[in-house]
Amino acid sequence: MLQALKTLRVVQWSLLGSVLAYAVLGEFAGPQAGRIDQTLSYILGSLAVGIVGTIFVVRRTLVLPAAASLRGGPGEGVGLGHWKTGYIATYALCDALALFGLLLRLRGSSLQQSLLFYIGGFVLLMFFRPSLPMRPSST
Repeated sequence: MLQALKTLRVVQWSLLGSVLAYAVLGEFAGPQAGRIDQTLSYILGSLAVGIVGTIFVVRRTLVLPAAASLRGGPGEGVGLGHWKTGYIATYALCDALALFGLLLRLRGSSLQQSLLFYIGGFVLLMFFRPSLPMRPSST
């Protein structure tokens, strides 16, 4: 269980670093801010809302039930696999938000427009940090 937690933390920190790398890359490799087709902004904004909703669905269907089963008795098995898979899927979806910001920046949007996606991905990655499922105390 502790090894799985360490692995998830490494994945989380790696993706946090990638979000920062996307922002830097967008500034140095992206074109000067100019006119961008607003349709792309609307599509990516709508997809971002859908991704945030999907993050909460993944957490409710994979992470929370698996954490509840691991509280009963930690061990290897289906519960631990679902728990890790849920976190990794959550992190991948958060990273996708930041990639939308990079895509917009590379297509010519301003930093302010892309910054919303970078910040959204970064904050969600920080918010969903992995923790060991705690057993309820018997008092």
